[in-house]
Amino acid sequence: MNSRQMFLDQLRAGLKGLPRSVVEDILSEYTAHFDDGHTAGRSDSAIASALGDPARLARELRAEAGLRRWEDERSLSNALGAIVGVLGLAALDMLVVLPVLMTVASVDIAFFIAGGCICLAGSLLLPLALVNLIPGFEGDWLQGVLISLGMASGGASVVAVCVLFTLGIINLLVRYGRAHYRLIVRATPS
Repeated sequence: MNSRQMFLDQLRAGLKGLPRSVVEDILSEYTAHFDDGHTAGRSDSAIASALGDPARLARELRAEAGLRRWEDERSLSNALGAIVGVLGLAALDMLVVLPVLMTVASVDIAFFIAGGCICLAGSLLLPLALVNLIPGFEGDWLQGVLISLGMASGGASVVAVCVLFTLGIINLLVRYGRAHYRLIVRATPS
């Protein structure tokens, strides 16, 4: 088996899981690299070594595909795909980034859960306040209603801020991945 075919087979194996059309586009682009190299008088092994490790290249291309899906359609699955792609691309950087990311995600999830619980508690207290059944507020039903409405709206606000914060973190990870990808592309000889 020649260097060209080995390179393309390893690249195809690394791109498993991406849509077939995307894989075919990528493979045709790299086949064109080999064809252009042949036109310039270079050998398959020289072209393959200039393109770099196909497994690493596949990780970079998978990360880029995940980032594009996230930018095209903002959904939970695309966000997870973008995060996984960036994490796979920046394996060495994760020794520093992953602990920070896990801490930020844990705090975000904790605030999200707390906000949801406060909102739920306020919503459950509202009917009790309307019929004067909240202990300590037997004579003043309006005060109980206002406190329960305040809890529900405050909890909902915390949840909304957590969602916005999560989207901001995902966008930051996408930018980080793009910057990392651009640095690798510049460093890869052509």
